[in-house]
Amino acid sequence: MDRRLRQIALFGLLAGLSALPAAAQTAGGQLDYSKSGEVAILRALDKVTADHTDLEVPVGSTVRFGTLEITVDYCRSRPPQEQPESFVLLSVRDLSPERDIAVAFEGWMLASMPSLNPLEHPVYDLWAIDCRMPRPADEETQKADGNG
Repeated sequence: MDRRLRQIALFGLLAGLSALPAAAQTAGGQLDYSKSGEVAILRALDKVTADHTDLEVPVGSTVRFGTLEITVDYCRSRPPQEQPESFVLLSVRDLSPERDIAVAFEGWMLASMPSLNPLEHPVYDLWAIDCRMPRPADEETQKADGNG
């Protein structure tokens, strides 16, 4: 599937984000980025050595895997009573010394469909696995402390 068709298909799937609970949306129906998960769990594979690593990346943070610099901007998992799915918005830059610094990937990855919008890199693969959401008890504690 060419890149343009993948983007159109991904847009259709992400339109399903509008089905998120009202607490996850602003009044205009847009995503409330303050309701993001805490940690995105990604699986990275070095195709040369066949070494794979599960990366736990806090939202808003950047980690390195080989020559890749991975930044997670947002993640969300559906509540347990809904069909399981995790969405991760991330950007990946390739810092390889043989090439100019380039954006290798920028966009959404879905845990249940990693081939829909994959990282296309000759040496590395990257998949979204999960998004760790704050526990409701943590949110209630933050509100009681005045931090929420």
